[in-house]
Amino acid sequence: MNKKVFAIGCLSIVVLFVVCVGAWMTSSYNGFVQSQEEAKTAFSNIDVILKRNQQNLNSLEQILRKVTTFNQETLENMVAARAKATQLTIDPSNCTPQQMEEWNKAQGALTQALSRLMVVHEADYPELKGNEQFEKVMVELEGAVNRLSEARRKYNQAVQSYNISIRTFPKNMIAGMFGFTPMYLYEAPTGTEENTTDFSGLNK
Repeated sequence: MNKKVFAIGCLSIVVLFVVCVGAWMTSSYNGFVQSQEEAKTAFSNIDVILKRNQQNLNSLEQILRKVTTFNQETLENMVAARAKATQLTIDPSNCTPQQMEEWNKAQGALTQALSRLMVVHEADYPELKGNEQFEKVMVELEGAVNRLSEARRKYNQAVQSYNISIRTFPKNMIAGMFGFTPMYLYEAPTGTEENTTDFSGLNK
């Protein structure tokens, strides 16, 4: 009788252990999924801003091409950088470090080209004086800088949180079992103070 009770007790302990481990694995898995989805959502917000920015840059290009005295080489550099940045698309949850680095470089090159372009003052170009479309594009681009900086910050925070969760022992074993891999940061363009172009001198 005692052996039977002992066996039942041991079996109960094993069953309880398996249930607890299963619950912990399920909770860990769901936590990884949630963290990853939060990072992907944050990146999609960046993508929306960048696509809207592309539309504004296209409008700016059309406006400046009509300004005969404007430096066309500077404009062409921005157009080329924009084309390359547009061609590169990534899935932040399924990309290599090299792909993310290439995407970061393309975005940074566009930012640098744009910063050289954004010394346009209406007073220097009579063709732009009173041009409402030009003024509207400038306002949109200036707002995009702040929105992109904030979106980048939120994405990087989400990525860091996700990466910590999949690398922390013992959850890293569960992450490895189910194929969760690190995500990579969206770096601020080189030579900038965290964000991108400084538009503070525009339209003055």
